[in-house]
Amino acid sequence: MLTRTVVAVAALALTTLAGCGSSSDATASSGAPAAGSTSTSASSAAPAAALTVRDPWVKAADSGMTAAFATLVNNTGADVTVEAATSPASPMELHTMTMKDGAMVMEPKEGGFVIKAGGSHELSPGGDHLMLMKPSAPIKAGDELSFTLKLTGGGTVDFTAVAKPFAGAQESYAPGHS
Repeated sequence: MLTRTVVAVAALALTTLAGCGSSSDATASSGAPAAGSTSTSASSAAPAAALTVRDPWVKAADSGMTAAFATLVNNTGADVTVEAATSPASPMELHTMTMKDGAMVMEPKEGGFVIKAGGSHELSPGGDHLMLMKPSAPIKAGDELSFTLKLTGGGTVDFTAVAKPFAGAQESYAPGHS
């Protein structure tokens, strides 16, 4: 009996310690796949759970640029800024949509994405998004891609997004950018 109790306490302690540096969120919402995990790791400049990535997904593409979308949730009492994104699948840029010469075009987002204290920021087709500039291979529906968001102050947020087919968001890239 004593041995079982010691083993149970040790297992509980290991589970608690393992949960300190990461979180999972696989909630589904309309229009996004139910898959997608988030984990957060940060330096002392940013709390471990400063930012949560909800409902991440990537637009499937056989070639050319594509984008990743999600809802970024700030779990702190201070603004959080995403200043860059990386992925092993492609060089990345943070993008926004603007009106130029009567047409909506995408361009790099200067200053990054600011998520207000206790608020959220939507990355969506036709709006702000994470741009995969030159994927190294086709991104097929069902593929899982990993990403890292870099926060001002040195923190990072890792997450995985599932690719899905999406016919919308056929925006143009702003002239002068390639």
